Amino acid sequence: MPLPPIFYHAFRPPLPYRPTWLLQESLHRIQLDARRSANHNDLLLLLEHRPVYTAGRRQTEHELDDDRQRLTAIGADFVSASRGGQLTYHGPGQIVGYPLLDLSRHSPVMGARDYVCRMQKTLELHLKEAHGLDLAPSEHTGVFLDPRTKIASIGVQVRHRLTSHGFALNVTHEPRPWFDEVVACGLDGVKAGSIQSATGKPVTVQGEIPGLVERFGRLYGRDMVRLDLSQRNPSTDAILALEQEAAEMGPWAKAPRK
Repeated sequence: MPLPPIFYHAFRPPLPYRPTWLLQESLHRIQLDARRSANHNDLLLLLEHRPVYTAGRRQTEHELDDDRQRLTAIGADFVSASRGGQLTYHGPGQIVGYPLLDLSRHSPVMGARDYVCRMQKTLELHLKEAHGLDLAPSEHTGVFLDPRTKIASIGVQVRHRLTSHGFALNVTHEPRPWFDEVVACGLDGVKAGSIQSATGKPVTVQGEIPGLVERFGRLYGRDMVRLDLSQRNPSTDAILALEQEAAEMGPWAKAPRK
């Protein structure tokens, strides 16, 4: 029997991080409750965040105190998240993807390693097919233009075989000065690259989404269907509420100047 489609939604306004995290938690609970009747949807949320630094599970609050004070002083939010990985940045000019998938739908059940591997290959395929970019192999998780230039990051969480968090792909120049404020992902000497910096061509986040969605479906062997927000249910109500909250927040902080 073929697997059901993955329903995707691309948010327009950049989203605040913590309410988006809470949205993922809410959707996770909805999926977990509905799984008992095999009546739950797999989702892919695509978005930009308002400027935010997030820390992964490897770091303690004591270790992060200095970073928190310094980075919030330049206008970014700072959140300790539940994903894997270390300190990183999210913000405008970067596509963030949050797949909320039930790995038990696959037979055999898809393991976390296979799940992350397909995510990395999705990003690599998109950069190769859409932009002709040759990428560098790395011992680190994520996608690198060369050994010292990282263009995409991956940090996931899997609970009860349901996924959350995901990937971030730098599209425009805008994230670069924010990344320069930290040792992102614990990789000293590695800088942030982007599609725009690598190709020298004008690009937009919204322009990357159709191709990224198609390749995501291809690598996971699933049809991709746009989520119809007019079909009201607890999941779409929660998504619409966050979209409205983000639209009412107004401007976000500008990138720091050196």
